[in-house]
Amino acid sequence: MFSNGQLLFSVFFVIAFTIAITYTYRKDFKGHQVHYKGSFKILLTFIAAIVVLFFIKYFTQAD
Repeated sequence: MFSNGQLLFSVFFVIAFTIAITYTYRKDFKGHQVHYKGSFKILLTFIAAIVVLFFIKYFTQAD
């Protein structure tokens, strides 16, 4: 399905991307606490809304 070169590239890409994102997040962590206070509640609200939509779809689907 994938060649060895493609698999190797994807592994290195995931590792490099994870390192870059972690570095950037740690660099901006103090600013996030000041400017994005309360954003965790918004995230939980979005997740709850998606769960509710899945429940609505599950319970209203015809067999």
